[in-house]
Amino acid sequence: MFGILWKDRGPAPAVVPPSLRAWLGLIAVLAALVVLGLGVLYADAGEPGAVDERIGTAVYGVGPSWRYVALATDFLGEPAGAAVLVGAAVTACLLLRRPRAAVLVVAGAALAVGTATLLKSVVGRTIHGDNLSFPSGHTAFATALALVAALLATGRLGLGRTAGTSLVLAAALIAGAAMGWAQVALGAHYPTDVLGGWCTALAVVPATAWLVDRTADGRRRERR
Repeated sequence: MFGILWKDRGPAPAVVPPSLRAWLGLIAVLAALVVLGLGVLYADAGEPGAVDERIGTAVYGVGPSWRYVALATDFLGEPAGAAVLVGAAVTACLLLRRPRAAVLVVAGAALAVGTATLLKSVVGRTIHGDNLSFPSGHTAFATALALVAALLATGRLGLGRTAGTSLVLAAALIAGAAMGWAQVALGAHYPTDVLGGWCTALAVVPATAWLVDRTADGRRRERR
């Protein structure tokens, strides 16, 4: 599959614009440290922390209308909804002739969710009994897709370091906040689980994007 996507007519644009590489690398490292710190802090915990209590009290138990919004948002992180989003995103990338971005959609989302799932078993934090909660896989997924979309937009618009980094962080924040709100409002996660999921995507997607670019460039050099 990857070989087909990379078999394009001309040099495929890098999925991470050169101007953003250093900043995204720094952000990824900081995000990984946040995930590590929260994981250690809440390892094997089964109760909300002080921050979780304050935020959760304000968000949990929304009215019927907002609950429908939360449920619809949550569905986008479920297997069926996620498959539709990923399929639409891959199609859009291919129509825009951005094969590397198409690969990153699949690989970035899969690795972000896979990492979140693995961390849940390692950290062992639970909610509502034995349900593993840290970090939020739904939030990691939504943030990962937003990051890929922002990277694609940054490349196509030719944005510089400041504007590009601002766009990437804004997209990640909006997507993560929307999905995170839904998870807390529905009582599926603690607020710090949401933060962990958001940071998981911020750590995983830049690393995956770098790997996609390296692999694509290597394949191109081999064909010459």
